[in-house]
Amino acid sequence: MMNGQSRIVTLATNGNLLDEKGQVVTPPLGWIFLPAGDAGVTRKVSATGIFWRVQVKMGRRIISKGLWAPKDSIEQAKLEMKHLRETETFHKKAEASKLRREKIQTAYVDDFCKQVRSFLNFHPCYAEQEAKIARLVTLHATPVGSGTVARTSTIPVEERAAKAVIAWMRHKTTAYDQMPIARIKGERRRVRNMLAQRSVQLLESYRKGNTISPDCPLMAALKLQHLNV
Repeated sequence: MMNGQSRIVTLATNGNLLDEKGQVVTPPLGWIFLPAGDAGVTRKVSATGIFWRVQVKMGRRIISKGLWAPKDSIEQAKLEMKHLRETETFHKKAEASKLRREKIQTAYVDDFCKQVRSFLNFHPCYAEQEAKIARLVTLHATPVGSGTVARTSTIPVEERAAKAVIAWMRHKTTAYDQMPIARIKGERRRVRNMLAQRSVQLLESYRKGNTISPDCPLMAALKLQHLNV
């Protein structure tokens, strides 16, 4: 993808940069690399229109690793951001933004926990277990940057909650993490689907209010969690 003097390049596994045709390319002389992480500096450098954005594919996601750009542009952007961040106005805006994000996160955590409980929908005799599972799943899945299904916006929150429960159960109530899974295309997904079906069947027992066996893996997992809910 080309746009004036900006372009997107891909980082190969051997460290080479590849253009849109898969050809190895080298940044111009006088350019340096700006790692991703400082959004303010990155925005200023991007605004010049003279940069290469480095991307890498991780699973189904495409991650930006940073920018190659003229050394002067990057140093100027860093200097401008340094001066900006020293002003009182910037600190006030940063604090207001932080409080706003925290408020949004708190609301999302509360809503997500409710959605998890709605998915679990245990019989009243297992209300205590339902509440504890919901809290545990929520604490694991909702932190910003966790990379879990709860942080995606591509599917409804109800579906996120359901998937988060099944994922939590896969790790807490099955031997999935210790399973020797063959390196065959589709095998890991097959195993996950099989375990998901077992988890759904187990949840049904709690929904119906059935008598739970003393060696129930879900009950055992809850006993291992030292958490006040």
